Amino acid sequence: MCRAVVLALKPKENPRLDLEQISSIYRNLSSQAAEQVVARALGELALQMAKLAERIAQHQMGDLLRRLKRLDRMAQNLGLKTLSLVAQDLAICLERGDTTAFAAVWARLLRVADCTLTLDQDLQDQTGI
Repeated sequence: MCRAVVLALKPKENPRLDLEQISSIYRNLSSQAAEQVVARALGELALQMAKLAERIAQHQMGDLLRRLKRLDRMAQNLGLKTLSLVAQDLAICLERGDTTAFAAVWARLLRVADCTLTLDQDLQDQTGI
């Protein structure tokens, strides 16, 4: 008798950050103004992710490439390296029409975004603000 063992994989992401990018925002603005700019940018990033999720769930892929490129730029501006790279990977999957890879990379983007958007407090702690 052969017994099958099923393992539940729990991927864990450790997003890479470019702290210099966020630190430069704080150097160029007052602490309070920089905090508002970063908070607003993270809020916009979360909104962009929500819009992407809605479009994908409804299979509305028409403007998805444009939205992914915007997400990439937003992530780069905040020094969110992993989020930026995964958004670029998802755009490549979309351009190639590779639905299997798209589904896998989309799942990774969701994990990375979730980790990244919870890093707001950690980010503030690391930059000394």
